Amino acid sequence: MKIKTKMVDDVAVIIPHGKLMGPPDTEDLHNEVKSLLGEGVKKFVIDLGHVKWMNSLGVGALMGSFASIKNAGGTLKLSAMTEKVRSVMLIMQLVKVFETFETYQDAVESFK
Repeated sequence: MKIKTKMVDDVAVIIPHGKLMGPPDTEDLHNEVKSLLGEGVKKFVIDLGHVKWMNSLGVGALMGSFASIKNAGGTLKLSAMTEKVRSVMLIMQLVKVFETFETYQDAVESFK
């Protein structure tokens, strides 16, 4: 998995590419979040449009990121979930936990 991060205003947009199915991918995602928190970032969007598949370990990585961000006084939003990822999130009823958007641009705009 490859992870690309870009700043849009004061929002970190994290864009993972590939499958989110366990180490090292899940660790890479959580380490990216922790690094950005260390830099003082408080607003996050994880764009899931390039995630082909995600299992329970991937969901755990999202939940771990959510907890780390929330504990630091920040906010995490998700965007661009593929149908496969959305189905996992629906089955696990996590669409009630995360604020979701069609695009990362919409998610970034919602912070304003």
